Amino acid sequence: MSSTWSPAVRRRMFCLLLAGGLTLGAAACGSGSGESTGGKVKITVTGQPPTSQPFERGVFDADVKEFEESHPDIDIEPHEGFMDPKTFSAKLAGGQLEDVYYVYFTDPAQIIARRQAADITEAAKGLKNFGDIKPELLDNFRDADGKLYGLPTMNYSMGLVYSRPLFQKAGLDPNKPPQTWDEVRAAAKKITALGNGTVGYADYSKNNQGGWHLTAWLYSMGSEVARKDGDKWVAAFNNEKAKTALNQLRAMRWEDDSMGSKQLLEAQDVQRMMGAGQLGMYMAAPDNVPVLVKQFNGKYEDYGVAGMPGGQGTLLGGEGYMINPKASPEKIKAGLEWVRWKYLNPERFEKHVQQYVDGKQPVGLPAEPTPDVWQGAVRDQQLAVKAKHANVPAENYQSYVDASSRIKGSIEPPNAQQVYAILDSVMQAVLTDRNADVDQQLSSAESKVNSVLAQVK
Repeated sequence: MSSTWSPAVRRRMFCLLLAGGLTLGAAACGSGSGESTGGKVKITVTGQPPTSQPFERGVFDADVKEFEESHPDIDIEPHEGFMDPKTFSAKLAGGQLEDVYYVYFTDPAQIIARRQAADITEAAKGLKNFGDIKPELLDNFRDADGKLYGLPTMNYSMGLVYSRPLFQKAGLDPNKPPQTWDEVRAAAKKITALGNGTVGYADYSKNNQGGWHLTAWLYSMGSEVARKDGDKWVAAFNNEKAKTALNQLRAMRWEDDSMGSKQLLEAQDVQRMMGAGQLGMYMAAPDNVPVLVKQFNGKYEDYGVAGMPGGQGTLLGGEGYMINPKASPEKIKAGLEWVRWKYLNPERFEKHVQQYVDGKQPVGLPAEPTPDVWQGAVRDQQLAVKAKHANVPAENYQSYVDASSRIKGSIEPPNAQQVYAILDSVMQAVLTDRNADVDQQLSSAESKVNSVLAQVK
């Protein structure tokens, strides 16, 4: 069965749907099943796509073969799957954790605190192009002392996906998407005025996705969800900026009627509306565009992606890999070389992009096949390769690319999924109850989030 989401979107949504988030046991980690034999180092690695994704699986398996040919002293034993919070604790307790394992950006802090990943600080210093990785992404894998425990391999930041045809029909310039939330509101009104059930702007409000999007709204207004207060975390969203964001949503929903009457939406609902040509805008990362095309009959030329309205911040997420704490120095070295070669290798930009071109996959989006984890000259090199091989209208996404270099990205709060579950109720109240008391909703959520954050160690 085909997936409704791209690999990156699906993995992120799966994490969001688990209201309890990642629960890690305190048991000692195993060392994986790989062994060092015959002069070779054998390592187990996660991240192999399932056979239901033939293109992605083919690329991964071909990369394993090529890596082993160029690194005859390393054997890779790939395992299907990514991070499954429901089984992670059992794998830890049973000594079945792979040598190199995948994590969401929401996971490293807890994993590091519980000493469930190897310290790679010194080993990573010798990696080629290590200094070209965005520091803020590496920081997600550091502890309070600055020690490093993992490497980022993909990141996303939230922006605004919009329908270029509806912009044109509404008399809006699709090459000049909204840059502020007031401009979003004004554009949504004009799009809704087209009639025939057209909705100007839609947002999520259930299954943790509402809290996730509200967090992005708050970041865009220059607010926070949580902050460190000494040795503990506390809620930081009960403020005027949050009230402004929620009142903006309420005005669009009830005064303008530009969000439609159907609420309690999640990703698939909104994507279906956009694919059907009935939605003007929604908040999302660029990897939503292939989903709209492949799963909801959209066309690449019909969509644009802009930077996050407001410009004061955006939600940054992503994924990476960490090393089993029981791994030997040889396995740590081999594991880091695999991650570097496979995911963080500017020398393979051209070949990797060509794999997508040959597989008739989209190239030119600010997303896979070359995620934006780089800075400086390497980032410029990556963008040049993508532009050279672009098979989708990359100019439609230029606003997002330009904004991503100047908008501050902030990672998700600690215990993100539990926080999002609480903030879901705030989004639901504002979007389903015309008379919802914003002050009361924020105050109630603040108390509950503080209880969740008190569990962060």
